[in-house]
Amino acid sequence: MKSILLIEDNDEIRENTAEILELAMYNVYTAENGKVGVEKALDLKPDLIICDISMPILDGYGVLHAIQKNETIKNTPFIFLTAKTERSDFRKGMELGADDYITKPFEGTEILNAIDSRLKKVDLLKKEFSNDMDGVHQLILESSGGDMMKSLVENRSTNSYKKKQVIYKEGNHPTQLYYVLSGKIKTFRSNDDGKELVTDLYSAGDFLGHIALLQGGIYKETAEAIDECELAIIPKKEFEDLLSNSKEVAQKFINLLAKNISDKEHHLLNLAYNSLRKKVADALVILKKKYQLSDSTPFSIDISRENLANIAGTATESLIRTLSDFKSEKLIDIKDGQITIVNDKKLEGMIN
Repeated sequence: MKSILLIEDNDEIRENTAEILELAMYNVYTAENGKVGVEKALDLKPDLIICDISMPILDGYGVLHAIQKNETIKNTPFIFLTAKTERSDFRKGMELGADDYITKPFEGTEILNAIDSRLKKVDLLKKEFSNDMDGVHQLILESSGGDMMKSLVENRSTNSYKKKQVIYKEGNHPTQLYYVLSGKIKTFRSNDDGKELVTDLYSAGDFLGHIALLQGGIYKETAEAIDECELAIIPKKEFEDLLSNSKEVAQKFINLLAKNISDKEHHLLNLAYNSLRKKVADALVILKKKYQLSDSTPFSIDISRENLANIAGTATESLIRTLSDFKSEKLIDIKDGQITIVNDKKLEGMIN
């Protein structure tokens, strides 16, 4: 049962509101002023706080300020309950970090709907999603009932790209978000000698170019089509509106991207310190995790040796020799240029 702390100095409003909440199966605690409210919040750690603004001893703004200064309860959903209706009062409350604002007099269904909405979003933040773009998709679907995601990617202008065609270049400023409808894409960085290092791979269902948009900077890598692909184009403003309209989606999105960046750093460390065999094995495992459609069949991919070498961070000649060794050891099979992983467990064990 979820617990709610109700801080209200008016006895009648406090008692009536508490009764409504109890009938809705919430565990309700009450406080008659702000000072007592803060003390109870620290002691009880409720799932949500409803607080009046105009109170003696410590007003609602002071209560919110005190709560946000305490690490153990600072993220507790907070709803202001007040008779004030001036726009400046609303703005002040929201700027201080309140999650919602209900004016008196109010209907019971109004406050119950506000509570239900806040608690669902808290549960969403606590829920675990996979640490990839599939997790982002699942998050948006659950937080918006699918409408937000659907409107974001459907009925968009689309661009088609040929194999090796550049989608965006390192150093350019982003003006749009890309959504991959079909095909495979790589992002890479080049050194002064023109040698490429593949930094990430994308396929149908992935967003592309989101990191530069989130950081508000320039592209730090170049995106290029590995084969023919089609991308939906989403204007920068619409992507920003998605994040600004849902704090929960934005927070989870950023958390997922942080994990994605951590994975990249792990891959780069492997490139720096692993042996040649481990680098090639790591590249093959990355491709399998990214592009395998079904676990029931062996993973096969037709990829140029140059691209595979860039993913592995090694010379093409060295890659070809290592692939030949892997074939002799029955780790992979190669036919007409297509690589099939025969023993994925041994490959993965090589890099773990």
